[in-house]
Amino acid sequence: MRIGRLALFTLFALACAHQPPAPREQTLRYTVLMSTNTAGTQLVTTRGDEITVDYEYNDRGRGPKTHSVIRLDDRGLPVSMTIAGNDYFKQDIEERFSFEKGKASWKNTAENGEAVSQGYYASMYGPPEELAVLARALLRNGGRMALLPGGEASIRKVGEASVRGTHVTAYEISGLGFTPFEVWLDDDRHLFGFVSAWQSTIREGFEAYAKQLIEAQDARATTRIAELTRKLTKRPTMGRLTVMNARIFDPRSGTLSAPTSIHVEGNRIAKIGGEQERNAADIMDAAGKVVLPGLWDMHTHLGDMDGLLNIAAGITSVRDLGNDSDTIVAFRRNVDEGRWVGPRISLAGLVDGPGPFKGPTNILAGNEEEARKAVDFFAGRGYEGLKIYSSIKPELVPVLTRYAHERGLRVSGHIPAGMRATEAVDAGYDEIQHANMLFLNFMPDVTDTRTPARFTEVGKRAADLDLQSEEVRAFIAKLRDRKIVVDPTVAIFENMFTARAGTMAEGYAMVADRFPPQVRRQYLSGGLPVPEGMDEKYRASFRRMLDLVAELHRGGVTIVAGTDALPGFSLHRELELYAQAGIPNADVLRIATLTAAQVLKRDGDLGTIEPGKLADFIIVDGDPTQNMSDIRRIVTVVKDGLVFDPNALYGEVGVRP
Repeated sequence: MRIGRLALFTLFALACAHQPPAPREQTLRYTVLMSTNTAGTQLVTTRGDEITVDYEYNDRGRGPKTHSVIRLDDRGLPVSMTIAGNDYFKQDIEERFSFEKGKASWKNTAENGEAVSQGYYASMYGPPEELAVLARALLRNGGRMALLPGGEASIRKVGEASVRGTHVTAYEISGLGFTPFEVWLDDDRHLFGFVSAWQSTIREGFEAYAKQLIEAQDARATTRIAELTRKLTKRPTMGRLTVMNARIFDPRSGTLSAPTSIHVEGNRIAKIGGEQERNAADIMDAAGKVVLPGLWDMHTHLGDMDGLLNIAAGITSVRDLGNDSDTIVAFRRNVDEGRWVGPRISLAGLVDGPGPFKGPTNILAGNEEEARKAVDFFAGRGYEGLKIYSSIKPELVPVLTRYAHERGLRVSGHIPAGMRATEAVDAGYDEIQHANMLFLNFMPDVTDTRTPARFTEVGKRAADLDLQSEEVRAFIAKLRDRKIVVDPTVAIFENMFTARAGTMAEGYAMVADRFPPQVRRQYLSGGLPVPEGMDEKYRASFRRMLDLVAELHRGGVTIVAGTDALPGFSLHRELELYAQAGIPNADVLRIATLTAAQVLKRDGDLGTIEPGKLADFIIVDGDPTQNMSDIRRIVTVVKDGLVFDPNALYGEVGVRP
């Protein structure tokens, strides 16, 4: 019996010796940060050629939660991929990709396609880990490959760092957006971090070092944008420019002039009309085209290449309403000192209360002392405004507004949970952001507006609000009499309420074909999840939102045009929507130029084209006083006396003319 057992064991051992080893399993954990606040996790488990990823984060009650399974071939390319869970707006999603017998096929909630190609399929809903998968595939396959459903990706090494003894390498991946993405890999080419001042995913235990990586990226961005600025900026010879045959729009009267000339010396307008200056070095013939003052976007959150997108769209001034302070102050300094192409920037600092729905800021106020410190922080860094967010305690609002006004700051914001818009006005607000906050004034039962209810309840119920009711008319009169400014940002609500998965979002339909392929498809993913049977209700609620904006304008309430969305293109859509609402085109153009300058007390230098003012103006090949969509047809931008070609700017980020 003993011999038999030994023989059996020997046979078993010999058999095992010929079997491949079991796939090695490795698990890596990551933390998702919003600003510097922990917001979620990514768990990556690798077993041989299979990668499983569980990813989620919470962004003020929004955020994805997905389970992904990716199987790779011997070249590191996905041959199958499944993603299930919910998207950023909590809508159920499912995505599948496979490559079999030389044919790729994919399907998700927005797309369905096939290709006889084994390009790299870039998922619609994938986790940050997918950037590392793509980076490894590019590095193993010559550094460049076709993307599915379209486009091409490339990679290059751009930097290295040592993070608490761990060596990491930064790679720049192009082809996924308007600009390259940087991804940090360790020496085994596993994801170490994908970071930015707004949101980061970084290896667990290294959260405190995200800032080190962000600073390294920012330094490279500074150099890259400075090089583009030198390439794309035309400086008039001797600082003198004459624009001939210009039909100048006057925001005060809403009229166009007869063809005339604009004479610029340095960064200011020297005179309008008169003979051509003999020693004017640069002459530009507008050929009867319409010339407008530079546009304003009054609701931005700038990223590094957003300056270029804004200038290309004719936006020469913006207000940033919440950003990492170090990042945005450096951004403004680079623009002001001429190193970066970008608009003039007015800063408003974002303050929120602590808690599970706090916004993407590290400036939090839970008591009066912290509220004062927040105001002092922004006032001390040259900010002009304070933006109050949704988790601030209502009892702190008067403290913040009063002290901000003492420090010379305007106050705007969301309406904090537990308050109504009329109460925020009483507490000292100067301005209200987002049209949904006005509708919520008439939905007192929606008390926790920190959550996505501030969108979904408006989608379900705004259509039923009687804008001619006594309550609404009294509220509009109160906004007018208190000189409260409203920043409606209706373009983002158009996308939320009317966009449906698989159909190009209406707000981008006119321009999406100009975008890089991987950017274009983002606008097929739809908006808010719409409850069954409420499709038309959501659409009607958006139409009622436009009706309210028109009523505000007719009622004498000051409106400013802001976007809180894709730079440049979204402002054009915002203005189109105001015109669709029934606001006369000339008034819409006034809102986007002189009114914004007046609200921020910059009308001594900006907002009109007049002698002595700064030389910020745009030349439009069309007449937006008659057709608002002509605002998209900008052929020349002059900002601070410098000349820019929008097509050249767009070309640098992959946007076709």
